[in-house]
Amino acid sequence: MQSPITRSSGNVFADLGFDPEEAALLTVKTHLLSALAEYAGGFATQQEAAQALGESRPRISEIKNGKLSAFSTDKLLTLCSRAGIDVTIDAHLAAA
Repeated sequence: MQSPITRSSGNVFADLGFDPEEAALLTVKTHLLSALAEYAGGFATQQEAAQALGESRPRISEIKNGKLSAFSTDKLLTLCSRAGIDVTIDAHLAAA
């Protein structure tokens, strides 16, 4: 018997059961980490990316492997700034 299809809320973390605040934070961190991984992927080696970002090569590996827990939001924003990645935050009241 097939399981019923459940429609996504639009936030995979909320769908996985994280509370709304944590789901929102994880979504932001995921977007920042993804942009940094793309930036780091433009270098021939992780060592070159590390030098460009002022970080260690193992930290670049954590970025490329999507290790969210290894970075605070502040750190990700700092690295995006170093990389020349424009970050835009759109804040608005959620529909009731």
